[in-house]
Amino acid sequence: MKKFCCVVLALLPLTAFAYPIDVQKNLNGLKIDYETFDTDKDIGSIKVVNFGDVDAICKVVFNNGPEAPRTRNIEIPARKHTNATAKFSREIIRLRIDLSCSPK
Repeated sequence: MKKFCCVVLALLPLTAFAYPIDVQKNLNGLKIDYETFDTDKDIGSIKVVNFGDVDAICKVVFNNGPEAPRTRNIEIPARKHTNATAKFSREIIRLRIDLSCSPK
């Protein structure tokens, strides 16, 4: 039983592929919140929620080190949410996201 537990504990790091996600935000006074997801080892995503009464236009820039940044422009209606996703050609070690929003 002890050997079985040791094998299971040794394999745990092989099953986890989570990576840290840093977000820099520039919301210009809008009531916006976000939630990030590590969807896969080479895919990152962010859910942006608009709690305000004004529609918003957001620019999301995904940066994964040496690769070219991926830019997504999203429009978020008042009291709704929108997702933005980026796929990279390499495995993500640390994902940096720049989120900047302005009123429509």
